[in-house]
Amino acid sequence: MAEEKNHEEQNEDEAKRVLLVDDDDEIVESMRLALEAQGYGILVARDGNQGLAMAEREDPDLVILDMMMPKRSGFLVLEKLRRSRPVPLRIIMITANEGSRHKAYAEMLGVDDYIRKPFAMDRLLDSVNRLLA
Repeated sequence: MAEEKNHEEQNEDEAKRVLLVDDDDEIVESMRLALEAQGYGILVARDGNQGLAMAEREDPDLVILDMMMPKRSGFLVLEKLRRSRPVPLRIIMITANEGSRHKAYAEMLGVDDYIRKPFAMDRLLDSVNRLLA
């Protein structure tokens, strides 16, 4: 029995973990389904403060971060994660915002990819697979 549990834990440890930080249930659910189908472990936070706390506690391999959220914007989460970690987390920012200034600011902060909503799930999966390869 103990051997079986150990084996399961090893498999869980090997799966790359992705933290989804978004307050939109539909988007979170569709991303979760698509990423789980690719074998990724999924963590979910519903606002910026929760996302920041989970990123620091869980140390995921990648964060998919919405820009506009309650309590703390994606930008503030991104800034804090970039300042507080010796080894930068991989971060994809997703947003419905059309402004090019936001994209430039996200890139200045060191975001790994910037995807505008609505997006094709293939576009997101390509980015995740590339960043976690």
